Amino acid sequence: MRGQAHTLEAIIAAVLIIGGLIFATQATAVTPLSASTSNQHIENQQQATVDGLLATAAENGTLTDAVLYYNSSSGTFEGAPAGEPYATAPPNAFGTALNETLSQRQIAFNVDVYYVTQAGDTESKPMVRMGEPSDNAVVATRAVSVYNSSNLTATDDRQLEDLGGEEFYAPNVDDDELYNVLEVEVTVWRK
Repeated sequence: MRGQAHTLEAIIAAVLIIGGLIFATQATAVTPLSASTSNQHIENQQQATVDGLLATAAENGTLTDAVLYYNSSSGTFEGAPAGEPYATAPPNAFGTALNETLSQRQIAFNVDVYYVTQAGDTESKPMVRMGEPSDNAVVATRAVSVYNSSNLTATDDRQLEDLGGEEFYAPNVDDDELYNVLEVEVTVWRK
């Protein structure tokens, strides 16, 4: 009699556990936006792509040219709407690289340039604004040093040391040759 009671107990426990598992799997839904290994793989690919893009742009000088592609009279990057960032890639070699590497693959991006202020704080100047990043956005950064002898690369090609205090978005924070260290941040996500 005792053996039958234990067997019955085991069967009832197994039915309860299996029922609980079935209920739990039915209660959760997997959607296209659920975290998965494929989403992680896509994020890893995007991270490697944007890291490589920034490294190449820094190596060949197009990243420095892009942060200096500034119109001091309008207070914005050359060709962008007054006081606004670009809505698409900028019209320079860095923008071409962004288009070829990201836009053609249906990857949206924002580009911000961070700089140190006279007070030692960090502020940013948006270069490209394509929208609000998704939860699966990936961020990559690259530092660019600009010097007093660096020239703006837009229609106004004056050296940074010749500009007045308000004519360039980043201030001169060094008494020596270094003007400022800018950090370019690119945020990417699937459209």
